Amino acid sequence: MSDQISTLQKVRAGYSPKLPAALAGGVNKVVAQQGAPTGAAADEALVKSQFPHCFGQPVVTFAPGTADGVGQRLNVGVVLSGGQAPGGHNVISGLFDGLKGVHPDCRLLGFKGGPQGLVDDDYIDLTADVIDAYRNTGGFDIIGSGRTKLSSEKQFEQVKETALRNDLAAIVVIGGDDSNTNACLMAEWFQKQGSKVQVIGVPKTIDGDLRNEQIETSFGFDTAAKVYSELIGNICRDANSAKKYWHFIKLMGRSASHIALEAALQTHPNLCLISEEVETQQMTLKQIVDQVCDVVVRRARAGKNFGVALIPEGLIEFIPEMKALIGELNEILAKNKDYFATLSTNDDRFEFINRELSQPSSHAFSSLPTAIQEQLMLERDSHGNVPVSMIKTEELIIDLVKSRLNRLKASGEYSGKFSPLSHFFGYEGRCAAPTNFDADYCYSLGYNAVALIAQGLTGYMSCVSGLTKPAAEWQAGGVPLTMMMNIERRHGEDVPVIRKALVELNGKPYSEFVAHRHAWADGEQYLYPGPIQYFGPSEVCDQPTMTLILERG
Repeated sequence: MSDQISTLQKVRAGYSPKLPAALAGGVNKVVAQQGAPTGAAADEALVKSQFPHCFGQPVVTFAPGTADGVGQRLNVGVVLSGGQAPGGHNVISGLFDGLKGVHPDCRLLGFKGGPQGLVDDDYIDLTADVIDAYRNTGGFDIIGSGRTKLSSEKQFEQVKETALRNDLAAIVVIGGDDSNTNACLMAEWFQKQGSKVQVIGVPKTIDGDLRNEQIETSFGFDTAAKVYSELIGNICRDANSAKKYWHFIKLMGRSASHIALEAALQTHPNLCLISEEVETQQMTLKQIVDQVCDVVVRRARAGKNFGVALIPEGLIEFIPEMKALIGELNEILAKNKDYFATLSTNDDRFEFINRELSQPSSHAFSSLPTAIQEQLMLERDSHGNVPVSMIKTEELIIDLVKSRLNRLKASGEYSGKFSPLSHFFGYEGRCAAPTNFDADYCYSLGYNAVALIAQGLTGYMSCVSGLTKPAAEWQAGGVPLTMMMNIERRHGEDVPVIRKALVELNGKPYSEFVAHRHAWADGEQYLYPGPIQYFGPSEVCDQPTMTLILERG
């Protein structure tokens, strides 16, 4: 870290994150209580067959105990996996402090550059001097992150060698659903080999799609959603001041619309598309454009040629004809990867793709602008996902809305002026300094992971719940990773993965949005959340997201 730090960083370094009561007395005093055996999110028989050693473990909850003394000296490795999320440094701080509370000679090894650091045995010793420089800061720069997928026998053998060489008792994987799926694969492999190395996951993703009845939210969602909401509020105020621009804002959220929905609840834009609603209602791209145009035309008739529209990053994957198209493209590109790489021009690629696609998907593909076609053919990530952040969905919507409005103007049904501006808010929120909520939550997740390790558990995710209450009343424990899994199609194969949590259309956050969106569309009921506050009254500084309050409050 640079020697030059801001005034806020200096003051923020002194913030002491709060812990649940079960952990406040130290890991050595924790008492574990086990529930009944667990199943899977879906496809239980298939998940069980893939994870015979880890499957069926009970949910564990921790309670404060009275035991004292020094625990066993442990070496623990930690890896940051996937995209950045605010609070990662506090997870590592919690791990460090929890370990030092077990035994002063415990070591925390930070493997650099993501899971590849485990393969390469590339780490730094995370000492007090290193940790103290990163407390309550954003980013993953303490050890860096990466997206290497650990799945092959060779990779696991290399990780095992790293663990043996460094006498690791456990490995903590801080990541999202795909990264924690890999953590479970690694835990299963170690168990199969008769190795005592434990693997614990920590729920990270700003998208908010790694959650269930036990995992109430993933860390980083609170901070990122509030960063985006501040920016959206600023744009709402600018739109209402200038009164001449339509702002189309794409927000991160590849597989779910949690960020878009949370930002809408915090700012009250004129439009917010919800991917899950689009899929459930089987809306075509044309119907989505018509819906946007209806609001633009209505506002223009009232003399309001301006507005703000929010678009989830992964919207295109939820439109039925686009979802079918992308599914076929994934299969085609997976099966013909080497041949596709030899095609040197877009014309050759388009010809090949159209030849392989079904007739409906070929029609859908051919109807798209060339730029979008090119973006849909980009190389998939290591988990087989389309790089949707590279697909300019907001510009596609703008272009189609423009064309529709021109036709309406020609028929005399629209006489307004449409001046659109596009934005993509993504990286702006991934490394922000964590809110008080995320600072506390992340520190607790890290500290809690040490408690799981001390109990000899593996194949678990660190779980802290009851998050709408004061931190002292939060419950700590662990959830088996297999409990969250189902079978999905990836790279042309059926594989076990942690199931993503989508926006529930019968849930309270969505219902709150639906109850008000018509009024928001026609008026200017904008809210201006302002910047994140770190110092001041609890109702300003410590409140969780609207999503969490509505769901759990």
